[in-house]
Amino acid sequence: MKHATPHRFPIGIDPGDIDFMGHVNNASYLKWVQAAVLDHWRALAPSEEISRHLWVALKHEITYRKPAFLEDDVIATVLLEKVQGARAFYQTVIRRGEEVLAEVKSSWCCIDADTKRPARIARDVIQRFFPAGESE
Repeated sequence: MKHATPHRFPIGIDPGDIDFMGHVNNASYLKWVQAAVLDHWRALAPSEEISRHLWVALKHEITYRKPAFLEDDVIATVLLEKVQGARAFYQTVIRRGEEVLAEVKSSWCCIDADTKRPARIARDVIQRFFPAGESE
Protein backbone atom coordinates (compact mmCIF):
# COMPACT_ATOMS: atom_id res chain seq x y z
CA MET A 1 0.00 0.00 0.00
CA LYS A 2 1.31 3.44 -0.90
CA HIS A 3 1.06 6.36 1.46
CA ALA A 4 0.04 9.90 0.84
CA THR A 5 2.61 12.63 0.40
CA PRO A 6 3.74 13.93 3.82
CA HIS A 7 2.29 17.31 4.78
CA ARG A 8 4.54 19.67 6.75
CA PHE A 9 2.92 22.06 9.23
CA PRO A 10 5.00 24.66 11.11
CA ILE A 11 4.03 25.02 14.76
CA GLY A 12 4.09 28.25 16.68
CA ILE A 13 4.77 27.79 20.38
CA ASP A 14 2.89 30.28 22.53
CA PRO A 15 3.76 31.25 26.13
CA GLY A 16 0.47 29.56 27.15
CA ASP A 17 1.86 26.23 25.88
CA ILE A 18 4.58 26.28 28.56
CA ASP A 19 3.88 24.43 31.80
CA PHE A 20 5.24 24.73 35.34
CA MET A 21 8.34 22.74 34.34
CA GLY A 22 9.36 25.27 31.67
CA HIS A 23 8.56 23.17 28.60
CA VAL A 24 5.54 22.61 26.38
CA ASN A 25 2.62 21.00 28.21
CA ASN A 26 1.61 17.59 26.88
CA ALA A 27 -1.90 18.84 26.07
CA SER A 28 -0.46 21.31 23.54
CA TYR A 29 0.67 18.42 21.35
CA LEU A 30 -2.98 17.44 20.84
CA LYS A 31 -3.79 20.99 19.76
CA TRP A 32 -0.89 20.86 17.29
CA VAL A 33 -1.91 17.50 15.84
CA GLN A 34 -5.46 18.71 15.32
CA ALA A 35 -4.26 21.89 13.61
CA ALA A 36 -1.84 19.93 11.39
CA VAL A 37 -4.39 17.31 10.31
CA LEU A 38 -7.04 19.93 9.55
CA ASP A 39 -4.49 21.99 7.62
CA HIS A 40 -3.70 18.88 5.56
CA TRP A 41 -7.41 18.46 4.73
CA ARG A 42 -7.81 22.13 3.79
CA ALA A 43 -4.65 22.07 1.65
CA LEU A 44 -5.81 19.22 -0.61
CA ALA A 45 -9.60 18.93 -0.50
CA PRO A 46 -11.81 20.93 -2.88
CA SER A 47 -13.46 23.94 -1.23
CA GLU A 48 -16.96 22.45 -1.57
CA GLU A 49 -15.80 19.34 0.33
CA ILE A 50 -14.19 21.48 3.03
CA SER A 51 -17.49 23.28 3.65
CA ARG A 52 -19.52 20.05 3.43
CA HIS A 53 -17.42 17.91 5.80
CA LEU A 54 -15.97 18.29 9.28
CA TRP A 55 -13.45 16.09 11.08
CA VAL A 56 -13.57 14.92 14.68
CA ALA A 57 -10.83 13.02 16.47
CA LEU A 58 -11.69 9.52 17.64
CA LYS A 59 -8.38 8.47 19.15
CA HIS A 60 -4.85 9.77 19.74
CA GLU A 61 -1.90 7.68 20.85
CA ILE A 62 1.07 9.89 21.70
CA THR A 63 4.61 8.83 22.41
CA TYR A 64 6.60 11.73 23.89
CA ARG A 65 10.32 11.58 23.11
CA LYS A 66 11.82 14.95 24.13
CA PRO A 67 10.50 18.22 25.55
CA ALA A 68 9.85 21.31 23.44
CA PHE A 69 10.57 24.84 24.65
CA LEU A 70 9.20 28.31 23.89
CA GLU A 71 11.86 29.40 21.38
CA ASP A 72 12.00 26.08 19.47
CA ASP A 73 11.29 25.82 15.75
CA VAL A 74 8.91 22.88 15.56
CA ILE A 75 7.39 21.16 12.53
CA ALA A 76 4.62 18.56 12.47
CA THR A 77 4.78 16.15 9.54
CA VAL A 78 1.41 14.58 8.85
CA LEU A 79 1.05 11.33 6.94
CA LEU A 80 -2.37 10.01 5.98
CA GLU A 81 -2.04 6.25 6.23
CA LYS A 82 -5.47 5.17 4.97
CA VAL A 83 -9.13 6.05 4.64
CA GLN A 84 -11.78 3.45 5.47
CA GLY A 85 -15.40 4.46 5.14
CA ALA A 86 -15.82 7.68 7.13
CA ARG A 87 -12.57 7.14 9.05
CA ALA A 88 -9.07 8.40 8.35
CA PHE A 89 -5.90 7.15 10.02
CA TYR A 90 -2.95 9.50 10.46
CA GLN A 91 0.58 9.40 11.73
CA THR A 92 2.07 12.72 12.83
CA VAL A 93 5.69 13.24 13.82
CA ILE A 94 6.61 16.44 15.66
CA ARG A 95 10.25 17.46 15.26
CA ARG A 96 12.71 20.16 16.27
CA GLY A 97 15.22 19.94 13.44
CA GLU A 98 16.10 16.26 13.15
CA GLU A 99 15.06 15.50 16.75
CA VAL A 100 11.77 13.68 17.15
CA LEU A 101 9.81 15.28 20.01
CA ALA A 102 6.65 13.19 19.71
CA GLU A 103 5.01 10.57 17.52
CA VAL A 104 1.24 10.49 17.27
CA LYS A 105 -1.08 7.91 15.75
CA SER A 106 -4.62 9.17 15.43
CA SER A 107 -7.94 8.22 13.91
CA TRP A 108 -10.55 10.68 12.76
CA CYS A 109 -14.17 10.52 11.65
CA CYS A 110 -15.52 12.59 8.80
CA ILE A 111 -18.95 14.01 9.55
CA ASP A 112 -21.50 15.80 7.42
CA ALA A 113 -21.47 19.48 8.38
CA ASP A 114 -25.28 19.68 8.30
CA THR A 115 -26.43 16.39 9.83
CA LYS A 116 -23.38 15.85 12.11
CA ARG A 117 -23.48 12.16 11.12
CA PRO A 118 -20.55 10.13 9.77
CA ALA A 119 -19.97 10.70 6.06
CA ARG A 120 -17.85 8.88 3.53
CA ILE A 121 -15.50 10.91 1.39
CA ALA A 122 -15.87 10.44 -2.37
CA ARG A 123 -13.14 8.33 -3.99
CA ASP A 124 -12.04 11.17 -6.29
CA VAL A 125 -11.47 13.38 -3.23
CA ILE A 126 -9.53 10.65 -1.42
CA GLN A 127 -7.31 10.21 -4.48
CA ARG A 128 -6.13 13.82 -4.09
CA PHE A 129 -4.38 12.69 -0.89
CA PHE A 130 -2.79 9.57 -2.42
CA PRO A 131 -0.75 10.34 -5.54
CA ALA A 132 -0.81 6.68 -6.63
CA GLY A 133 -4.56 6.46 -6.03
CA GLU A 134 -4.37 3.83 -3.28
CA SER A 135 -6.45 4.57 -0.23
CA GLU A 136 -7.88 1.33 1.14
